[in-house]
Amino acid sequence: MIEILQWTTLIASGAAALSRIPNLVRRKNRSIFYALALLTLAILLSIRGPYLAIDALLGGTNVANLLLRFIIFGAIFFLGLRIAAGFGDSRGVQLIRGRAGMLALGLISAVLVVCFVLMDTSGSSAGLVDVAATNQQNAILVEYYGAAGRAYPAYVCLAILPGMLRAIRSPLPAMLRISAAFLAVGSIAIPLSLLFPVVPPGLGFLRFVVNYTAILCFVAGLALIWIASGRAGRKHGRVSAQRR
Repeated sequence: MIEILQWTTLIASGAAALSRIPNLVRRKNRSIFYALALLTLAILLSIRGPYLAIDALLGGTNVANLLLRFIIFGAIFFLGLRIAAGFGDSRGVQLIRGRAGMLALGLISAVLVVCFVLMDTSGSSAGLVDVAATNQQNAILVEYYGAAGRAYPAYVCLAILPGMLRAIRSPLPAMLRISAAFLAVGSIAIPLSLLFPVVPPGLGFLRFVVNYTAILCFVAGLALIWIASGRAGRKHGRVSAQRR
């Protein structure tokens, strides 16, 4: 079940990224393509098989996991900015791109790197499960490392959440309000990941469900925005043609 969810999310994200290539060529809304491409790569690295293969090429010391975290940071940064700007949420844009956002990104990144350096990361291990089992110090550091990796995406999501909630209640077209609802669910799900340390081992599958539900909601929300934009463009074209 978990593997099906992982591969389904990878395919959906990859398809969404590929659909943005024409706009990339036209140099239009390139940040969306970058975000989706990074997100697709992050999902690939989160799947056990590809992760082990890629980390082996990088030396087998779980550098792929650190790379994964920064790829996620980049993806969420571009996504957050584009979503906030698209819905006219200037406050959200400022919280992500302004001084507070840069400070949050810098501090969290520093904590992430320090925790990684202090760990004994030898031996590729998806999710650092084997690394945490090595000794008590590693177990503690893995928890801090994981918390830091989840903190920045949570910050960005909380920054854009008020704008999404306002959009749901706004007089925008129905498709855009549904899109905002998907994005709001994703923006709530990611901060919930901060509660992962208190999830009982028997309910560990909830971590995957929350993570991949958030990703699918973001992809679905963005897809609806593109569909709505395409319809608006075609409608504008018909109106212009009739006037001529």
